[in-house]
Amino acid sequence: MSQRDSDLQRIEAGLRAAAEALAPFTPGAIAVEMKSGGDPVTEADRRVDEVLRRLLPQEGEGWLSEETVDDLARLDYERVWVVDPLDGTREFIEGIPEWSISIGLVEEGQPMAGGIYNPSTDQLVLGATDRGVTLNGEPARVSARRKLEGAVVLASRSEVKRGEWDRFMSRGFEVRPCGSVAYKLAQVAAGLVDATWTLVPKNEWDVVAGVALVRAAGGHIEVLEEPERTFNRENPLMAGMLAHPPSLDAEIRRETGL
Repeated sequence: MSQRDSDLQRIEAGLRAAAEALAPFTPGAIAVEMKSGGDPVTEADRRVDEVLRRLLPQEGEGWLSEETVDDLARLDYERVWVVDPLDGTREFIEGIPEWSISIGLVEEGQPMAGGIYNPSTDQLVLGATDRGVTLNGEPARVSARRKLEGAVVLASRSEVKRGEWDRFMSRGFEVRPCGSVAYKLAQVAAGLVDATWTLVPKNEWDVVAGVALVRAAGGHIEVLEEPERTFNRENPLMAGMLAHPPSLDAEIRRETGL
């Protein structure tokens, strides 16, 4: 078995095990704490983090997770697992089926493989830049749409509420609010929607798996203001992100100014 095939097996096994760890938790009956930045965290987040830390990293591999105290020794490794144990915690707490488990693998600064699983919809997107992408085991690619008119674009639910997407309304495409950043990127990679972008800074654990998947599915994805960004940096915070089929690149930039 090749290294990449082994990576993908580990990613899928991790996603399945994480979903099992979440099964005992019931939305609406979960104790919630607030982090210093105002984001919620639950015992479910921590439980999944423990499961993935046990299953994924092997000797000589680094680890970066939203729910683990950062060990900068990861900067010395060529291969680093970048994980969000539960992306979309607010949606998970409220029982909105727009959350996901996100596992990405960075090699020498670039996302090379990833998996994103939404257990509530049973959508598992898995892939690597040298293997392509599958949705629940079936080959998938980004949308073939060539016109922005009529496209479906996923937007951050909170960004829409704050009015940050007002300038994109009435442009001829559907703006559809959705929770988890990773889940939005997975849907773009699988061709279930046409595009997504986020206007506010994100952390690497939010997007690494999605970057690998969108690229593997033939899509275009970049960090706003830093198109050539590398990953596994000392500071994981980054600018917003834009993901779409290459066929929509020029029109999206012209219509949105991104």
